[in-house]
Amino acid sequence: MKIDFDQERILAVVAHPDDAELLCAGTLARANQEGAAVGICVMCQGDKGQPDPPVENLTEVRQDEMRSAAELIGAELFFGGSPDGALFDTLEQRRLLTEIIRQFTPTLVLAHSQSDYHADHRAASVITEAATWFSASAGNKTESPALMQPPVLWWMDTVNMSQFDPHFYIDVSSFVETKVAMLNCHQSQLQRGKDASFSPLQDLMLQQCVARGAQSGVASAEAFRSHTAWKRCVAW
Repeated sequence: MKIDFDQERILAVVAHPDDAELLCAGTLARANQEGAAVGICVMCQGDKGQPDPPVENLTEVRQDEMRSAAELIGAELFFGGSPDGALFDTLEQRRLLTEIIRQFTPTLVLAHSQSDYHADHRAASVITEAATWFSASAGNKTESPALMQPPVLWWMDTVNMSQFDPHFYIDVSSFVETKVAMLNCHQSQLQRGKDASFSPLQDLMLQQCVARGAQSGVASAEAFRSHTAWKRCVAW
């Protein structure tokens, strides 16, 4: 079985700069190569994770790093602007993301799992689930018109695969180098690899890709779950 992303519009909604690289960049790169339009929405500023020595204007640095990474796969980029640790499921955040979704008009949205380790990831998950639905509700007004129907929603793997039982896997064996190149754009985070409260990101990313690949019979894979609620999934 092979999913063909040709003519699709795929938006990944992540909490922080570098989350897409860890969890779904291979799928985005593959989709782009197959003819899909791809986008990334980063809900938080990435302002709290300082390396040693500290980086001045960390928010601006991390946004620039994210732009460089997105350019590698031709992804349209959106920023939510919430400070790290301050992302909550509020009406303001729902409306902000609803407008972004209406601007990009995705057919498929990739979202954090609600079982992931970070509070911002879990908040982004809840906001994305709500905003994807309300993006097609004419009664929920934003600057852009409502979509004809909600986009399909896939939950991304959790970091380190904890508490996540995949429904399916995307073969990204040909795009691991792209994931690495995108992650290398995030030097402010890679410099934190020796921090006891952090993890070496490239090792973590590659181990996860290989483990999910071993589970699905390919060299490297990314894992997802379908949001199977009524009107939230389609046949492929």
